[in-house]
Amino acid sequence: MAEEQQSTLAEMCIAKGMRMTEQRRVIASVIEAASEEHPDVEELYRRSVAIDPGISISTVYRTVKLFEDAGMIERHDFRDGRSRYETVPDEHHDHLIDLRSGQVIEFRSEEIEALQDLIAKKLGYKLVDHRLELYGVPFDVSKDKKGDG
Repeated sequence: MAEEQQSTLAEMCIAKGMRMTEQRRVIASVIEAASEEHPDVEELYRRSVAIDPGISISTVYRTVKLFEDAGMIERHDFRDGRSRYETVPDEHHDHLIDLRSGQVIEFRSEEIEALQDLIAKKLGYKLVDHRLELYGVPFDVSKDKKGDG
């Protein structure tokens, strides 16, 4: 299954008529392999150059921009000053960002989806797209107990 996933972005590029250089193939496979981690360009560069030392940071920036403009990857700004990327998902999901660690947790909630549709309808709109990002910190049980005493 992982092999099938890794060819998807490259296949999409070819289907859109993009020229697929070996460097673009490497960057595409790195993006797909790291998609759930939502890496920034610098991380994509580190991973790409480990595979092909001839890849420059500017090549990664240009390739990421090309893929984003073609609608194959999505850019997220999770309040950490970095643009982070993931492949366009097959199924919609939302994000919970741990403000302490920077970890991005993907989730789907039918209740939230239904509530968003209801709110849009009450305001006279048909919801065609949305993005939900929740920001939080983990509960620290030991600190909470100390503060209550």
